[in-house]
Amino acid sequence: MDFEPLNLENEVIEFDMGSEEDEDTGLDLEQPDDYDGYDDDMVENTSGGRFFSSSNGDPNLEPYEGMEFDSEQAARIFYNSYARRIGFSTRVSVYQRSRRDGSIICRQIVCSREGFRRKGGENKSKRQRTVTRVGCKAQMTVKKQSSGKWAVTKLVKEHNHELVPPDKVHCLRSHRHVSGHARSLIDTLQAAGMGPSGVMSVLIKESGGINNVGFTKVDCQNYMSSSRQRTLGSGGQHVFDYLKRMQVGDPGFFCAVQGDFDNTSGNIFWADANSRMNYNYFGDTVTFDTTYRTNRYRVPFAPFTGLNHHGQPVLFGCALLLNESESSFVWLFQAWLAAMSGRHPVSITTDQDRIIRSAVAHVFPGSRHRFCKWNIFREAQEKLSHVYHSYPSFEVEFQRCINVTETVEEFESCWESLLERYNLGDNEWLQSIYNSRQQWVPVYLRNTFFGEMSITQSSDSINSFFDGYINASTNIHVLIKQYEKAIATRYEKEVKADYDTINTAPVLKTPSPMEKQAANLYTTKMFIKFQEELVETLANPATVIDDTGLEIIYRVAKFGEDHKAHFIRFNVFERKASCTCQMFQFSGILCRHVLAVFRVTNVLTLPSHYILKRWTRNAKSGVVLDVLTIGLPSNSQESFTTRYDNLCKEAIKYVEEGTESTNVYNVAMDALREATKKVVAAKQHGPGVIQSTLVNGSDRLVNASEHQIDPHLSFSVNQDKKIQDLTVELENASQRCEEYRANLLAILRDMEEQKLKISVKVQNVRLSLKC
Repeated sequence: MDFEPLNLENEVIEFDMGSEEDEDTGLDLEQPDDYDGYDDDMVENTSGGRFFSSSNGDPNLEPYEGMEFDSEQAARIFYNSYARRIGFSTRVSVYQRSRRDGSIICRQIVCSREGFRRKGGENKSKRQRTVTRVGCKAQMTVKKQSSGKWAVTKLVKEHNHELVPPDKVHCLRSHRHVSGHARSLIDTLQAAGMGPSGVMSVLIKESGGINNVGFTKVDCQNYMSSSRQRTLGSGGQHVFDYLKRMQVGDPGFFCAVQGDFDNTSGNIFWADANSRMNYNYFGDTVTFDTTYRTNRYRVPFAPFTGLNHHGQPVLFGCALLLNESESSFVWLFQAWLAAMSGRHPVSITTDQDRIIRSAVAHVFPGSRHRFCKWNIFREAQEKLSHVYHSYPSFEVEFQRCINVTETVEEFESCWESLLERYNLGDNEWLQSIYNSRQQWVPVYLRNTFFGEMSITQSSDSINSFFDGYINASTNIHVLIKQYEKAIATRYEKEVKADYDTINTAPVLKTPSPMEKQAANLYTTKMFIKFQEELVETLANPATVIDDTGLEIIYRVAKFGEDHKAHFIRFNVFERKASCTCQMFQFSGILCRHVLAVFRVTNVLTLPSHYILKRWTRNAKSGVVLDVLTIGLPSNSQESFTTRYDNLCKEAIKYVEEGTESTNVYNVAMDALREATKKVVAAKQHGPGVIQSTLVNGSDRLVNASEHQIDPHLSFSVNQDKKIQDLTVELENASQRCEEYRANLLAILRDMEEQKLKISVKVQNVRLSLKC
């Protein structure tokens, strides 16, 4: 990628000046007739996406030259947040593209009153509009660095006009948006027959004042008007053409449509075979990304995502949400679950909307539900705007209370202190999020797997699989194209990470056999995290505080930080340890505290029960055995998609085994050709598989094939017998293991008794010697 100066000779400079109708209207509550509330020249408000980076993990309250962000969107979000605190509105201006790949590498974000109104060509019949462009020079320019970060290269803070006071800043254009929670409430009230005035009255009362609503009555009217006719429009044909094309070319493709295909006003969900296969390997934690609800997205695009073995975002399916009622979310989650063979995730992360919360509880009763923390931080900027403006230090302290506290007691104490210091004890919004703290504050969630490497990390933001591809300006006509680009790019990144893991040996920092073992097991990124924890054991000594024989309790604290001690219960016989920090339960990587105990007890290699396969370089090898998807003979019938998934898994295993040597490869090829002949013969004499096509209808689940076959046909008698024999052998082995375990426990008890007797004798001898 080229990084050239911003000039007309080397790059294509594009201007986003907007039209007369797109100008910021200041505090004027009236909008032009064609205003739809989703202008693409407006900077999105703070979302659940990633925030900017800083050395200490806390957000800086003031921008400065050299400040770095994770993405261009993060820079725009921050500058708009800063503008809200100061009292002005923002918009994007010129940007610069790379000559190599055409991507944006430089962006200028300006005060909405920058420049001047263009003269000439005015339509005299139009209403005269207030002049809002006054040539303000305030701006922030960010440029993409070679590291991938975006840095502030130019900053002008001075304005040539008066700033807006905090009680009116919600009227400024870039700070007005109908949030996801507000959308759900408006939909409900509108369905009950309430008009815009009544709806606004409810919103004002619920928010604690019009300043906290976040938008005006005109915005509410626009949303209510658009919701009555929310369809895919002319761009819907692009989506349906894609679904039909994928059904023909991908036998494992799954799609579901709520409503009528010809003029859908319901929701659409789809997942290709790769997304469904990914879920088999990495479906323990899932994020339902509804960023479109907190930004001014043109397309209500909501992906299901997770994390692969490199910690990269991975896709589990996508949805277009044209209806946001509770029944629609229930339908969507059920459709997604059907595509994933009915296997529930361990944990799921969404925004904290009441309707989504209810739908998750209905469809995923056994999954741990977490609210996206950054959505709450975004909402805090709206609900507590007066506090943010009056006390610039509040934002830092608020986020530190959430992110940095390590125990429940520490969080509770910090929260109480925060409310007292800023006199917020009676704030209803803070009380409401405190009441739901067990679903979003990190210290309450650490006993559940979420796949993150640190409980107290600064961001648990939504996994942005489509970052840089789908944003507020993306319309339905280009959605599928950008969707396919994002998938291709993510695939390339995973392949690159696989290659680097296999071909680049990590640098070992200790002589520990455990480190060498981990280097051969984990992917590069996961190994680096494990290595950090292992090296830290040198500064975290373990001390025995209770020894009951089979179980020993250790105290581990870093030198000089005795007040932050953690306690580990260690079972000597089973080599199992549980730490109060619960990092392994939360991230799947052992913490420094348990590793410190292993070091002093001579546990030289990682026990197998502490090696989570999903973080290893072989995470996608072998067959995932699950009674819900394996299709063993039973009274239930086996679907086409289940058969497809099982064959894919077996094929992957077959390829890996068959490429070990030339001889094995030749044998594998001969066997494959013979198998092909048998499959062809079976198709000629057996029942065929009929492909289905997209059909009209209400609440239809449309799979690549809806025809069912008897699963007994998938397994021969010999295979059934082998399974039975292996099951019997496994049961016998388990019984023998239990017998050995019982004998060993008896021996250990005898040893403890002998130890006690010897101790008593020693004490008696000492007493007799003193006498």
